[in-house]
Amino acid sequence: MSTPAPPDPTRRNERCRRAILDAATSLISELGYDHVSIEAIAKRAGVGKQTIYRWWSSKGAVALEALDESLATVVDYQDTGDIVEDLRHHMGGVTRMISSTQIGPVIQGLLSAAQSDPDLSRAHLAKVIEPAHTAWHERITRAQRNGELRADADPDALIDMLFGAMYFRLLLHTRPSEPGQVDDALDIAFRGIRTVPQP
Repeated sequence: MSTPAPPDPTRRNERCRRAILDAATSLISELGYDHVSIEAIAKRAGVGKQTIYRWWSSKGAVALEALDESLATVVDYQDTGDIVEDLRHHMGGVTRMISSTQIGPVIQGLLSAAQSDPDLSRAHLAKVIEPAHTAWHERITRAQRNGELRADADPDALIDMLFGAMYFRLLLHTRPSEPGQVDDALDIAFRGIRTVPQP
């Protein structure tokens, strides 16, 4: 009879993992990113601090995983053949999540912390920004090949303009993030790069 393998201390317990991510999200939403500690997250999640450090290297790493999972539930990269509607669907989902859920303060906190934390900045780029950028670059390029958009339009410039506007509001609080901003941005952008002018 074989002897059962000893438990692996690095293997995540899903219930604990979920409790930790939920605790981090709610605390950051309530107190602000800078006022939340690993100790506070552990206390609310009902786990030991060492459990968190076994699975994540820092508060930022916990928050980043919480953000990544939240994005996965509301964001997709559909291709209906209408680039404007696909962008409207995607950007609307992100904007609603930012403005009406606890994840908005998490995004704000992560972006701010990443300015002085190179490791967090690289992780955020790799986990969140680069996959989204790649997906939309490919989608815009397909729209150009299909004749929806001018072939000489720069996909990177379009991505920067549309998503930069969202993050500008989020970080600088110039105006509240709201679904209507997506329609405004798309209208302004696509009047200039559609192959067929819209009425």
